[in-house]
Amino acid sequence: MFDTIVRDGLWFDGTGAPPQRRDLGIRNGIVEVVSAESLDAGGDTEVIDAAGKWVLPGFVDVHTHYDAEVLAQPGLPESVRHGVTTVFIGNCSLSTILASNADCADFFSRVEAVPRDAVHDVLEEHRDWRSPAEYVAAVERLPLGPNVAGFLGHSDLRTAVLGLDRAVTRDTKPSAVEIERMRTLLEDAIDAGMLGMSSMSNTLDKIDGEIYRSRSLPSTYARGKEFRALNGVLRRRRRILQSAPTINFRPNVWKYFAASSGLFRRPALRTSLLSAADSKAYPPVVYFMMYAAPLLNRFARTDFRWQHLPVPFTVYADGIDLVVFEEFGAGAAALHLKDEVERNELLRDKEYRRQFRKDYDNKFSPRIWHRNFFDATIVGCPDESVIGKTIGQVGRERGLHPVDAYLDMVIEYGRKLRWRTTIANDRPKYLDKLATNSGVQMGFGDAGAHLRNMAFYNYHLRLLERVKAAQGKRNPFMSLERAVHRLTGELAEWYGLDAGYLRQGDRADLVIIDPAGLDQSVHGLHENAMPEFGLTRMVNRNDAAVAATLINGVTVYRGGEFATGFGAEWGTGQFLRTGQSARKPAERRLPVGR
Repeated sequence: MFDTIVRDGLWFDGTGAPPQRRDLGIRNGIVEVVSAESLDAGGDTEVIDAAGKWVLPGFVDVHTHYDAEVLAQPGLPESVRHGVTTVFIGNCSLSTILASNADCADFFSRVEAVPRDAVHDVLEEHRDWRSPAEYVAAVERLPLGPNVAGFLGHSDLRTAVLGLDRAVTRDTKPSAVEIERMRTLLEDAIDAGMLGMSSMSNTLDKIDGEIYRSRSLPSTYARGKEFRALNGVLRRRRRILQSAPTINFRPNVWKYFAASSGLFRRPALRTSLLSAADSKAYPPVVYFMMYAAPLLNRFARTDFRWQHLPVPFTVYADGIDLVVFEEFGAGAAALHLKDEVERNELLRDKEYRRQFRKDYDNKFSPRIWHRNFFDATIVGCPDESVIGKTIGQVGRERGLHPVDAYLDMVIEYGRKLRWRTTIANDRPKYLDKLATNSGVQMGFGDAGAHLRNMAFYNYHLRLLERVKAAQGKRNPFMSLERAVHRLTGELAEWYGLDAGYLRQGDRADLVIIDPAGLDQSVHGLHENAMPEFGLTRMVNRNDAAVAATLINGVTVYRGGEFATGFGAEWGTGQFLRTGQSARKPAERRLPVGR
């Protein structure tokens, strides 16, 4: 007798093979039978009619910042409702494993735009670990929704060994003993089953708090000896380095290429960097993104991938609260000030405005944001006459430089001024080329971060919608089976995880998609209360696309509703250890009767 039968769906196994119409018989969390014939159901078997629908492996999200949220809301429903069954935490040098709660909150909250007090309070309430192994055990005790895999963050590691003061000081040179301590802790994390280490060399990312506020992340202060020692551990243990290069006139991306290389009889270092994008600030860079990794992987024996968000990169801001302002002096100076009165006083200052206009008009400074207020649309404001206009238009109507018009509105309306802009991936031609590129991984959705700035929880569905629409127009850029593979099995295999496939004997993590629901609704944005962090965040809501999500063989989401008690009283997810099978279901966390 099967626990669940998924009946008559178009089945994709995650390998890239063409789909076939099949029944899936699931027992004890495992796909036990894949059958061309109709399977018999027992009296207690849950039967899901998937006729006319697609049955896919659950999506793998390789880049989230759920590190604090998973403790407060382990079900992670914003991902699960869109078919994500495995998430990675600990990205961008940020984890909550080793450093103190206050330090973790300082270097996590400002970079990822989540409330510092919320992060700190969650850690204070839930933390009962002191080592990577104890952290993994603590995550496993949670009623997890999706499966979780994790990196050890370099900023977390460096702060734990050096203390935050020395970790964010330029002239700090770790001793041989301290570097050896970092190596040992990284080895401990790998022994606990973690993916490897995440780092960050982009100095634009700043920390929060009172004492060291606006210093760059601790990992950005590391130097060659420290990196070589830690990369040596990753290379020897066949684990992964996740990071981002510098964005300035002294690019260091070549160092990542060199570190990844497997020339001279050494193993290649698997390296995943942010981010392959068709940048509005530097459109020609897209060619470097498309050709560098495939060529290096072929001729320099690197094992290198760019992470890529396969949708337009549109961001929203409340007033001046947006991370892109960190990239130039005047913007960073405003974000340094937490007190609104003090910040507004700065924004009124004539000399400050002169410097802001100079930074804004400087076309030769390194940038992520294209710095064009004529490409920034107001979507919310107490003055309804400006809604729908660009900030540049408002400035022109008022006879002001766009910067002055913007700062005037920030002073008057504060966070009630809400606006959006697209900073990358606005050209469909190059978006399609990046999505099919062998040097690119589907990822960088940043789920759990930038809660008021963006929502890419369903980027997997948005890619499938584009693939389906292109086929409908007889102008395909990728087959459906390859798109599914890129979102599932390809990722799990590269990261060494037991996930991403839906074959006989695989763990039953799957999503059932109604292709009729893959329409423009998948690109819509909404707001939803997040009481755990005391705010309203941006989310995706396209419930017509996902008919059901099953994790470890249990139906956790179906017909737009979550199973009763899911993510609070019980969960289905596991901590996935790299290189180890995790197919046995975690029955102690399942609802009664399963």
